[in-house]
Amino acid sequence: MDSLTRDFMTHLQVEKGASPLTIKSYSEDLAGFAGFLTGSAEADSAPDLRQVDHLLIRSYLAVLKENGFSRRSIARKLSALRSFYKYLCRENILARNPMTGVSTPKLEKKLPEFLYPDEVELLLQMPDRSTPLGIRDVAIIETLYATGARVSELVGLDQTDVDYSDGDLRVFGKGAKQRWIPIGSMAIAALGEYLKRARPFLAEKASAGRNGVPPGSFALFLNKNGGRLTDRGVRYVLGGYVRKAALRRHVSPHTIRHSFATHLLNNGADLRSVQELLGHVNISTTQIYTHVTKERLKREYEKAHPRAREKSPVTNRQKRGDPNV
Repeated sequence: MDSLTRDFMTHLQVEKGASPLTIKSYSEDLAGFAGFLTGSAEADSAPDLRQVDHLLIRSYLAVLKENGFSRRSIARKLSALRSFYKYLCRENILARNPMTGVSTPKLEKKLPEFLYPDEVELLLQMPDRSTPLGIRDVAIIETLYATGARVSELVGLDQTDVDYSDGDLRVFGKGAKQRWIPIGSMAIAALGEYLKRARPFLAEKASAGRNGVPPGSFALFLNKNGGRLTDRGVRYVLGGYVRKAALRRHVSPHTIRHSFATHLLNNGADLRSVQELLGHVNISTTQIYTHVTKERLKREYEKAHPRAREKSPVTNRQKRGDPNV
């Protein structure tokens, strides 16, 4: 199974353009399934993919559930298996696909967490703008909020991916698909400040890599050692400012992406436009953001309902001092 898994990973990377994170996740999921097959097979026997049927896969799902995996995690592992077996059948390694008899568990509907505009403003006040790292972190938060980019897209940015004249940002999303996202004046200003006052300072700390070229020489965002900033680094930085701001809830880079989409839709943006900005293939993925905040719902109600602002008869009688009230 190891050789087939390696071939499948090469297929994902070369033909499908899958991201390193997807390849890593699928590899771990398939390794977990291989471990299950080894445990369910007789002693000293290697896992045989030809003997796997839908009943064995359902047994695997039962084991995952017993071990406390959420429905979402189980669905992701099933997705890895579906892609793997589809590949094996297409390559004529297997004659039948055992996944055809397995259904994906129904996922619980969960609205995305998002920040209110004043919470975003509070978060932006946390970095120390007198330091290179603080200037960098303001640029990071401004860019995430201005573009709705995934954290993997953010850390993959090179300096040449920012078009300052047109105010656009080029990102490479899932499947290595390229898209251009407008970036607002606040983020452009923050990036300009970072490139002028912070990035040169951080770049000086970089050690020479292959051929004497520092590893982060092309990267837009650098870490404290002058190398390319990682998604883990962004999460760590953001988490520190969330604690400093005392927001008292979990906030990740994806929360800012959710906030970007929510605020656009709440202010009248077209759903199709938001879909393209986020890089979603299916509009159904974007539709989850069409929920509205309680404040906007109340505001729209008061604006549209003919009696929403009327004084109630009881209130008017009370004001007249009616003794029968």
